[in-house]
Amino acid sequence: MVFPADAVYVAHGVNMGDGLAPPEDICPGDVYELEPGTAALRLVVARSADAQQVAQGSDLGSPGDPVRIVARYTLMGDDANRVELLLLALGGTADGLFALPLSPMAAGLGYTLVKIEDAPEDTPLADLLCVSFARGTMITMADGSQRAIETLATGDRVLTRDHGPQPVRWVGHATLRAVGAFAPVVITAGAMGNAGDLIVSQHHRMFLYQRQRLPGLPTSELLVQAKHLVNDETIFLREGAFVDFFSLVFERHEIIYAEGVPAESLMVTEAVVNRLPVELSAEVRARFPGLSQNQHFGTEAGRQELEEIGLGRRESAGGK
Repeated sequence: MVFPADAVYVAHGVNMGDGLAPPEDICPGDVYELEPGTAALRLVVARSADAQQVAQGSDLGSPGDPVRIVARYTLMGDDANRVELLLLALGGTADGLFALPLSPMAAGLGYTLVKIEDAPEDTPLADLLCVSFARGTMITMADGSQRAIETLATGDRVLTRDHGPQPVRWVGHATLRAVGAFAPVVITAGAMGNAGDLIVSQHHRMFLYQRQRLPGLPTSELLVQAKHLVNDETIFLREGAFVDFFSLVFERHEIIYAEGVPAESLMVTEAVVNRLPVELSAEVRARFPGLSQNQHFGTEAGRQELEEIGLGRRESAGGK
């Protein structure tokens, strides 16, 4: 799901009013916003040899039109959450530029451009965003036993934090190249009380409970994307080769136990499914037509909140 580049525009800064542009035409420090009311467009891509092309069923372009990644940008939102964004060119024309956020972008929220990178090499656009555990992750079952996630099947009963034993409705699987935004986060054994190394996708949210609720947060229960926990020592990104990812879906968005620590299941909503790898999103839509789960009541927390509770990059570097 992509947006016209002009719909992501500079609200404050040197290039005020301009839409997202190639690296030579933008300025770090400019604050971008997604224009309210902008509808996301479905881009369907086929990969042939070393080229990526528009495929049948796409809202954009014509089948066979080339799709090229122009650049990767990193922006920091007003909510302290980082968004990586790809600038795409379709058909080789100057007006065929589109923005592909690799994390959800909220309309009307300011995002400061903090990093400009050349186009990532050989990145299939089918590999978008997943909320998954890596092969070998041990999941706590209803009877307290531990099972590797790749051995689970529909109907198996898993222990959940809030609703006790719950049957798995679906197990998704995708193999992704572990580069850039798709490199997994490795939470080494013991870093969060986990029994073994816990390897998850960057956007997978871990569950944290604080005995004393932070000012400004409505709950003591926090959901934190794994990428925000990275401290480059006990928790780090692992790039290179490929990674087998597995996702679990339940009747509700659940908190389950992976390597003994709580983490979310895949939440089935339109916004989440739109950003899954194509093979996963198609199967989720087919199996759960019209299903839209409510997020767990825990509060989404970003880097700023983590620093306040001593889990920011500076504080956690010492293994706290």
